[in-house]
Amino acid sequence: MRIIPIDTVDAPELADYTRLTDVALRRALEPAGGLYLAESTKVIARALAAGHIPRSVLLHERWLPDLEPLLQSFPDVPVYVGTEETLETLTGFHLHRGALAAMHRPELPALEEVLDGARRVVVLEDIVDHTNVGAAFRAVAGLGADAVLVSPRCADPLYRRSVRVSMGTVLQVPWTRIGEWSDAAPRLHEAGFHLAALALADDAVSLDEFAANPPSKIAMVMGAEGDGLSRRAISVADTIVTIPMAHGVDSLNVASAAAVALYALRVPERQPLGADA
Repeated sequence: MRIIPIDTVDAPELADYTRLTDVALRRALEPAGGLYLAESTKVIARALAAGHIPRSVLLHERWLPDLEPLLQSFPDVPVYVGTEETLETLTGFHLHRGALAAMHRPELPALEEVLDGARRVVVLEDIVDHTNVGAAFRAVAGLGADAVLVSPRCADPLYRRSVRVSMGTVLQVPWTRIGEWSDAAPRLHEAGFHLAALALADDAVSLDEFAANPPSKIAMVMGAEGDGLSRRAISVADTIVTIPMAHGVDSLNVASAAAVALYALRVPERQPLGADA
């Protein structure tokens, strides 16, 4: 490996890792710069397995043996090594998960490519909490769905917190961004998908009823925290589905709701993504 000791946190080549606690900066830098940050050796391994290319790696030297086999194919990628104090000063948080890697962001696939062969997809509309986005991806991976579609205003699945909470499954599950519903709904229908909006409505059917005889292809549309789905999303849905609740609770966290719906509507012969992938 090309190991480079960190002498100063002000070095320009470390700019990818500075001020990571500044959310506004990361939102601006990562998409524009074509980068995302993979945190922990496990997540870095999944990123590399998905064919993503590292630009650099940042870690404490005790993690070098774990990273060395992963980076054998990238001998020219700089590996910046520093003390715990230096790394915390640089990033703004305690780097307790082993390592960070600045990864080149892959180009998003076309919607038709993501939907090819898919039977169960989750659509995340305007989910602004990165933790919920990551948790939803983990549910999709674990329960054997095929893909995730995210709306124009949905939080970035490749934001560091999303990747971490997802346990790296955002790097395994096919996903892409869709346009507004005026464009996305016709394309989903053309691909044969039944749009099931999870929402509260007088004409909603229960999840149990919907799952008793489900369509062959389902796009489960999940709404934002607090406000739920937009009126436009509900208007283009083929069916409005609700999860029956008890004790006066009107709804679940969006990631929990996605997990419940995915389990109820799972394709019986479908296997979840391998836990060891």
